Amino acid sequence: MDASTGKFVTHRPLTAGPSGYQRWRKIKDHAATWSITGGGSGVLLTILLIFFYLLYEIMPLFQSAELEQRASYALPGAAGHATLHLAMEEQAEVGMRLDNSGEVQFFAVDNGAAIASHRLPLSADITSFAIDNEQNRVFALGAADGTVLVAQHNYRSSYPDGQRVITPRVDVLYSDNTPLAQAPLKRLAVRDTETDLMVIAVANRQLVGRHWTKEEDFLTEEVTLEEQTLTLPALDIDAQKLLIGPTLNWLYVLGGNGEFRVIDLRSSEIIDSGYLFQGAKLTAARFLLGGISLLVANDRGDTSQWFMVREEGGHSQLQAIRHFKGEGAAIRGLATEHRRKGFVAVDDAQNLSIYYTTSHRRVASESLPVASVLGLAISPRADALLLQTGDGQLQHWEVHNEHPEVSWSALWEKVWYESYPEPDYIWQSSASNNDFEPKYSFSPLAFGTLKAAFYAMIIAAPLAICGAIYTAYFMAPGLRRKVKPLIELMEALPTVILGFLAGLWLAPFVEKHLPAVFSIFLVLPVGVLLFAWLWQLLPISLRKHVPEGWHPLLLTPVIILLVGGCVSLSAPMELWLFDGDMRAWLTHDLGISFDQRNSLVVGIAMGFAVIPTIFSIAEDAIFSVPKHLSYGSLALGATPWQTLVGVVMPTASPGIFSALMIGMGRAVGETMIVLMATGNTPIMDLNIFEGMRTLAANIAVEIGETEVDSSHYRVLFLAAFVLFLFTFVVNTVAEIIRQRLRSRYGNL
Repeated sequence: MDASTGKFVTHRPLTAGPSGYQRWRKIKDHAATWSITGGGSGVLLTILLIFFYLLYEIMPLFQSAELEQRASYALPGAAGHATLHLAMEEQAEVGMRLDNSGEVQFFAVDNGAAIASHRLPLSADITSFAIDNEQNRVFALGAADGTVLVAQHNYRSSYPDGQRVITPRVDVLYSDNTPLAQAPLKRLAVRDTETDLMVIAVANRQLVGRHWTKEEDFLTEEVTLEEQTLTLPALDIDAQKLLIGPTLNWLYVLGGNGEFRVIDLRSSEIIDSGYLFQGAKLTAARFLLGGISLLVANDRGDTSQWFMVREEGGHSQLQAIRHFKGEGAAIRGLATEHRRKGFVAVDDAQNLSIYYTTSHRRVASESLPVASVLGLAISPRADALLLQTGDGQLQHWEVHNEHPEVSWSALWEKVWYESYPEPDYIWQSSASNNDFEPKYSFSPLAFGTLKAAFYAMIIAAPLAICGAIYTAYFMAPGLRRKVKPLIELMEALPTVILGFLAGLWLAPFVEKHLPAVFSIFLVLPVGVLLFAWLWQLLPISLRKHVPEGWHPLLLTPVIILLVGGCVSLSAPMELWLFDGDMRAWLTHDLGISFDQRNSLVVGIAMGFAVIPTIFSIAEDAIFSVPKHLSYGSLALGATPWQTLVGVVMPTASPGIFSALMIGMGRAVGETMIVLMATGNTPIMDLNIFEGMRTLAANIAVEIGETEVDSSHYRVLFLAAFVLFLFTFVVNTVAEIIRQRLRSRYGNL
């Protein structure tokens, strides 16, 4: 109050300037805000970059092939003679043309410049031509006097002055002037292997043939031939094409109207017959790489793949596998790739198409600016084409076709592979021979991933959730402070150690003590319940010595005794119940195959790895339920179990669900345990005693052996992308469900 005026006066406090401590705290707050925001944004950016990098690696798998014309020049050699065969060497630098006069012309693919020529020593006019396969470059010429000339074009590389020079030549093989027949050879087939040579032809509408067995001198390495005349059945069709199987077991005789006969060359009997197509004319036929699959084309523009399939009774028959629809014009040329299961087709409308059989995919289509195509050849690396046009020109085309093996149907649907009795899901990325076709089915890998996660969660989820409930709600605080860190410490154990123990100790133990393993699952719950019942029968004066919440300590010796008893009685039980071998009983009596490294072992080992994750998150969620909710429920007359089921569990359900989803994500992405304890067999079998291969384990096994930027390499990145998407979808769905649970029970 002012003494002079007698009024009350309000004095405002003096505002002090910011102190050094306040400024420093403000700086730290801003730094923490920006660092946390930056860290979170960095994590999101990293995930986004991983996503786009995976896309960058896998997008080339689904790109179409590209063709580009590089040169056009006059047909090398004599233009007045028809071309029998066009070919290129490995580098696609030197081309070869064989005409019907027996002249072989070698030329530069880039410009058509002549390099060398060779005249084959023919005794009469050429009446037929056949090629063994593009890989060994062996071909045969049938003459009007019934003789056969077998030759091979070869290429030698040298490096004078550091420059590569390719020297071509033609070698005549096994020269023999003995005629197959006393008549012109109208159709011809040849097959040259390391140990045999076989030639079959059509003369006077009958099959004639000869089989030579190669004998190599141990000292001089000179090869001599032992001749044997083949006995072949009579023909009842007008043969337009003959093809000999790679193992000299079958002869395919194809008629002009689509009829076929398959002859067993061992018994000289026709074992299969029928029609490749109806109402069309045969225009071209070739073997795919390996000689197992037969490609046939007709005048309606269609091409189909056939191969022999063994039936249940042991009988084999020619089976249609895939059909490739054309543009409607007759197919006049087929060229098969030398190292893959692809082929090129050209029709009368000058449409050039590139197909891949396993993926059942047309990877490229090009309308050629020419009047007609008379000849076709593809380079060994499938990166170049030679096209002979009707106006006497030879065109050189460059081909970019890196990954034709992959399609969505090949990845996820059943595929009928060569030498398989039916379509199936197969993952087999490599083999020891060059004729192998890669099998990139993701279905067994995805199935194995889910199977491993399922068995792991079957074991881990009940134990972890029930343990979390008891620890958070019933256990004494003193004991909880010891048990919870101990279980969480299990998560620090490296999974490679768990996989090592599972593969080298647990798997043999389970195999040796199968009765004990199954009896543990039955005896342990019953034994624990029996002990609890007996405990309730004891006098209160004895039971009160165990404080409330410390009862789990009493179960420890009980569990040890029960497990030890089951293991010690395993051998007597096996002898008494299963005649001493439970594994044999499963296999022979129940028809259940048993693999030592199987899903049961993986479930136990991976469940042990997943339990700490689920337990820790679920226990925190249950323990964090406000105490006033449970106290209020108890005050209203509910029992502890009713409170747990009706109040605590619904309130903690978002956290429990998150724990399960995170545990499942851990199981899906686990690598080392499934890598070391499953046997890595990519099969689709629900049998708990069979192994599997997961997406993560497959990547770990094969990524170090792949060629960079190859189809196999990019397919493994696609597997990682599938695993990434699966995890993303599961986590997204889990978050949606968790938010709904939180909104529903958050108001309790």
